[in-house]
Amino acid sequence: MRFQLIGVNHKTAPVEVRERLAIPESRLPEACKKLAEHADVAEGMIVSTCNRVEFLANMKDGSGDLRAFIRDYFAVHMRQFESHLYEFRENEAIRHVFRVASSLDSMIVGEPQILGQIKEAYATARAVGAVRLQLDQLLTRAFAVAKRVRTETAVGSSSVSVASVAVELAEKIFGNLKGKSVYLVGAGKMSELAARHLLVHGAESIFVANRTYDRAIGLAHKFDGQAIEFSRLHETCDRADIVITSTGSPHFIFKRQHGEQFLARRKNKPMFFIDIAVPRDVDPEMNRLDGIFVYDIDDLQQAVTTHVADRKKEAEKAEAIVAGEVQKFQDRLQTLDVVPTIVSLHDHLETIRQAEIDRVRGRLGAMSPEQELAVEALTRGIVNKIMHTPIRALKTAARDQESTTIVELVRRLFNLEDEKKRAAASKSGGDSGESR
Repeated sequence: MRFQLIGVNHKTAPVEVRERLAIPESRLPEACKKLAEHADVAEGMIVSTCNRVEFLANMKDGSGDLRAFIRDYFAVHMRQFESHLYEFRENEAIRHVFRVASSLDSMIVGEPQILGQIKEAYATARAVGAVRLQLDQLLTRAFAVAKRVRTETAVGSSSVSVASVAVELAEKIFGNLKGKSVYLVGAGKMSELAARHLLVHGAESIFVANRTYDRAIGLAHKFDGQAIEFSRLHETCDRADIVITSTGSPHFIFKRQHGEQFLARRKNKPMFFIDIAVPRDVDPEMNRLDGIFVYDIDDLQQAVTTHVADRKKEAEKAEAIVAGEVQKFQDRLQTLDVVPTIVSLHDHLETIRQAEIDRVRGRLGAMSPEQELAVEALTRGIVNKIMHTPIRALKTAARDQESTTIVELVRRLFNLEDEKKRAAASKSGGDSGESR
């Protein structure tokens, strides 16, 4: 087990830092493939959302460092990010993955979106062959832990999300949303969620612009709204009181001059921009304009403190579940580490048993089927009794730090390394003979 995780999130890095490491959805498969191909990495996966960018790997050995991949992939000097990075290894990495999947590390504790985002990241990495074996086991278990947290606690009982908090802010600015028009820039899942919340709270008309026009049409149709071609975004955006923007653009799509144009056409009626994109879609300079209110993903964090307080007790229950699950997962992985030795021991003793039966069979003379069964039962019983103590020692050691020492001792006592080498040499010889 050589798990390593390194990343930044809304707690450790402001949005201007996170957006420099963010990887758009379209580039995620290629990035995961490159991570898995990195010299120190056996398996890898990347989670990139508006609140976090995390690189998770099963390392080939304990000396590798994921900073090398980040440095090479982004072509950056790591010292500019060092103060914002967090790093977890082994059990702490397992615990972090379980907590993130269970929404215990989210901006809004208990929000449901993060689990879906991790499942998508996992599916992407698995599709390109970057996730196999141990990472597959880790993520599969993380999804089960998240389900258990939701089932056994009320941490996600009330429907709170970034989108719902954004709606609360809009209501504070406008008093209520009755009759207000909304412009969704980007037709992703977050935009759709925001649209649902806005309509429930009184918004009447919705415009949708997306670089892929068909997706804009599809989302607008769901809400009886109007789809607008992305090329007409700036000439039509002033129709809306509230703009929720979440695109994958690497640059600002709304700048100060756009805000000035909007206000002029709206006769200074206020506009509210909720920028939930990372990298950000709205230049912070727009916030300097009277009548333009801009909230980015970090601003939303300040609006959720009351929700966090309400969920504290349930979160404590969830943390206890995660702690127990981490220990179980560790025990399972460590037990798997000793399985090859147990199998080798069984094969070794079974070979001796069969050889001894064959050796004395001639002296025993013809045996009835009942006698054959009796010899089989007797010899198998002896082998099982011999195996019992070393197997119990191996399984017990698997739960402690001494597992490597015990495994090595058992292999030496029963000469299992030599058996393995002899078997390999025999197979190699047989293969070469056939080829000749």
